[in-house]
Amino acid sequence: MAQGEVLEFEEYVRTRQDALLRSARRLVPDPVDAQDLLQTALARTFGRWDGIADKSLADAYLRRVMINTRTEWWRARKLEEVPTEQLPDASIEDGAEQRADRALLMDVLGVLAPKQRSVVVLRHWEQMSTEETAAALGMSAGTVKSTLHRALARLRQELESREAMSREARIREAQGHMAGDRAPGTGAAQRARAGAQLRGQADRRHDERGRERCAA
Repeated sequence: MAQGEVLEFEEYVRTRQDALLRSARRLVPDPVDAQDLLQTALARTFGRWDGIADKSLADAYLRRVMINTRTEWWRARKLEEVPTEQLPDASIEDGAEQRADRALLMDVLGVLAPKQRSVVVLRHWEQMSTEETAAALGMSAGTVKSTLHRALARLRQELESREAMSREARIREAQGHMAGDRAPGTGAAQRARAGAQLRGQADRRHDERGRERCAA
């Protein structure tokens, strides 16, 4: 690679590294793994940099390399289930409810297969068009659309299931509180036992005084 292209690549990395790292962190669960994923993708892209004629497509090229690399890692580990990917988005000043919604979405994305997750991330997080997503993933536009449709249906199913479980948990908690309110309080029971002991002591003293009077 010519010296000029090397300098061009280094400048590209400096200006786009943060955005690319955010993309990597949406693809893998651990921040350290995300760093490794990005560095691996950059190293693989460096050797092919002069082959990218339109450098405006470099981001899409890097994302595809990261997705392919992540898929290679996933296959190499022979995972038996799709990893949960509870990752924060870029730091954005918003409300607690929005942050909770984002965290829930990132958690729910973990139920998707790798290809489905990649399509959802590129289409909805990266705001790429169907054609751009197809080019990045090496699939047809029709496959992107059908994969996205199935992925969104799976996400809706998972959200509905979690909402149902949450409702059941709230009902059980409310029933537990009601049962606790109906049960005698510990303090009341202790006071009742103490009162019975005092009455018993008073009765014994009364009997003793009666026996003393009789003896006299």
